[in-house]
Amino acid sequence: MAEKEDFTKPYERIGVIGAGAWGTALAAIAARAGRSVSLWALEPEVVESISRARQNEPFLPGIVLPLMACTGDMAAATADTQALLVVAPTQHLRNILLEVSLHAPAGIPLVICAKGFERTSGKLVTEVFDETAPGFEPAILSGPSFARDAAQGLPTAVTIAASLPIAQRLQASLGHATFRPYASDDLLGVALGGAAKNVYAIACGIVDGMGLGESARSALLARGFAELRRLGEALGARPETLMGLSGLGDLVLTATSPQSRNYRFGREVGKGRTPGELAAPGQPLAEGVATAPALVIRAHKEKIELPVAETVAHVLDGTLPLDEAVLRLMSRPLKPE
Repeated sequence: MAEKEDFTKPYERIGVIGAGAWGTALAAIAARAGRSVSLWALEPEVVESISRARQNEPFLPGIVLPLMACTGDMAAATADTQALLVVAPTQHLRNILLEVSLHAPAGIPLVICAKGFERTSGKLVTEVFDETAPGFEPAILSGPSFARDAAQGLPTAVTIAASLPIAQRLQASLGHATFRPYASDDLLGVALGGAAKNVYAIACGIVDGMGLGESARSALLARGFAELRRLGEALGARPETLMGLSGLGDLVLTATSPQSRNYRFGREVGKGRTPGELAAPGQPLAEGVATAPALVIRAHKEKIELPVAETVAHVLDGTLPLDEAVLRLMSRPLKPE
């Protein structure tokens, strides 16, 4: 008789694909939890920096990392791993998953650590996974977290969604004194909460940049969450998931903190800078810019109204001036909450 798999036993060999700030932070978390970590970086300068100085100077400067292997060779990074964290921007996730699937051991968990909708298809990251990596165990990690906080060992809690036995084993693999992962089997709900919140963070940043006040920002945050719940209900996400870390928790953090790239992006738009200027090469990536039109397209397919998200999308594509955007939202018909 085959030995039954122990789902309380951690995966000892963790690979991390993507060495931006969040990928590097997750690699550090796994290493501090006692795992053997292999980190893949696209950029040769990142490989050199981590190998030489144990710091990711381009993306996470000033933080000394625990011991880990760093390589630009995908085959080397994935060989003999028991689980992989895939930390690629959503708009590049499809190609990265296709490449990972050529090298990674078949059947291992691939944990998606990206947030957003694919712009060309309007699909969630979990749906992109289903199309590109069907021979692997799907999982997703999401929640209210900033890379620098987590890398510095500040208390952080996230959600890991997968089949519950896999989620529990991933919990055991990554959890330690300052990083607390909660298990879920609602992959769609966790993916949706992480995807939509960046759009509403941009909206809240715009309100701040325009000087419209805390009351307006609070109202917009609440109405944004109401939109998220409506879309979640249509797609089959659980309400309790959207009320948790990966939904409301992540939305509040991203839509209120100056550390949030999406909030900062919106604030600069509210001050009069153009989205094109802010999205120029070398500027910090704000995933909500690509997510906004994809979110609206998906909502239209589901016959769901998302007036805040639609307004953000039109502001970002230049078809709606800021003053008219405020007027559009404030002049909508009055209705019960």
